[in-house]
Amino acid sequence: MTRLTMNDAWCEALFAFELQRSDAPAPEALAGVIRATVRRFGITGCAGRMAQEFGDHPEAAASRMRWIRQLITEMPASGRLTDHQPSSRPTPGSGSRATQPATGSAHRAA
Repeated sequence: MTRLTMNDAWCEALFAFELQRSDAPAPEALAGVIRATVRRFGITGCAGRMAQEFGDHPEAAASRMRWIRQLITEMPASGRLTDHQPSSRPTPGSGSRATQPATGSAHRAA
């Protein structure tokens, strides 16, 4: 099994958010986008959405991921996720919610 790094999780969340180059996101705003996307889809949901896009449109997805990785490297240190960082494993006392996609009335069927 591959270990998920924080940068990988951030990239997957931005990819799942369907961020576009034309949105011209400010590097300072990316942490909020990442948090909201992880809350919406969960870590595994973000990874699944990214994998689906790589399967459907590999060339476009690769180009998009290069751009997203560049955005992550441009994030100022002050904007880095320091509290409530996405994690590939739950913290003590948090149960398994950190890695599970949200369910309930807000969950849309595909």
